[in-house]
Amino acid sequence: MDLVGRAVLVTGASRGLGLALMADFARAGARVVGVARHAREMEAAVEPLRAEGLSVHALAYDVGDKEDVYPLVGAATSLVGPLDVLVHNASTLGPTPLPLLLDLACEELQRALEVNLVGPFRLSKAVVGNMVVRGQGGLVLHLTSDAAVSAYPRWGAYSLGKGALDHLARLWAAELEGTGVRFLSVDPGEMDTRMYRDAVPEADFAALARPEAVAARILRWLEGGADALPSGARVEAAKLEAA
Repeated sequence: MDLVGRAVLVTGASRGLGLALMADFARAGARVVGVARHAREMEAAVEPLRAEGLSVHALAYDVGDKEDVYPLVGAATSLVGPLDVLVHNASTLGPTPLPLLLDLACEELQRALEVNLVGPFRLSKAVVGNMVVRGQGGLVLHLTSDAAVSAYPRWGAYSLGKGALDHLARLWAAELEGTGVRFLSVDPGEMDTRMYRDAVPEADFAALARPEAVAARILRWLEGGADALPSGARVEAAKLEAA
C-alpha cells in the first residue's frame, strides 16, 4: 500500500503504539490526524513531529463517547480530507488492579466495551460508508491482543472487547467484500507501555518490545505485504515478515 498522500486517522495516539504509528505514517508521507481524550497530551505528542516538518494534526475526543464520534470525523476530514486509513488503537483495560469477573462491576465492563468495541464500531460506521462511495478503496486496521484469543484471569473487561473486536473486523470484511475497503487485525504483542505497566506492574519491562519497533514493523508490512492477505485476516506483529 502506497501511503504517500493518504489521509490517516489514528486513535489513542497520544502515547505508546498509537503515537509511534502516527509518527511512522507521517514519515511514510501520509497526512495524519491523531486523536486522544486529553488535548494537552495530544498536542505535546504532535509537537516534535511537526518540528520534523511532518503533516500531523491533534484532536481531543473520546472514542468511547457516542456524541464525540461524528464531530471527530468531521474535524479530521476538515484537516486532511476524506479518510483512506482508519486505525483503531485506543483501548482501556478497565479498572486496575485487574479484578476477577466476580468483582467486576457491570458499569466497569460497559465502559470498557464502549471504548474497546462499540467506539470502533461507531467510528467505522462514520468513516467506511464514504470509503465505499468514493470507490478508491480504504483500510481499517484493528489493533488487537492475545487476550482476544486466550483466557487470562483478571483480564475479562479488556479480553471480551478485544475478542469481539477481532470478530467485528471479520464481519465488516464479509459484508463489504468486493468494495475495495479492507479490514485487518494486528496483535502487536506485549510492549513496554503505560497500559501494560498498569496491568502487570511486576513484569520485566526490559524484556518487552518497544512500541516504536512494533510500529515500524507494522508500517513495513502495510507498505509491502499486507495486500497479499484477505480482508478480515488477523496477524501477529512478531510474524509479519513471514506473512
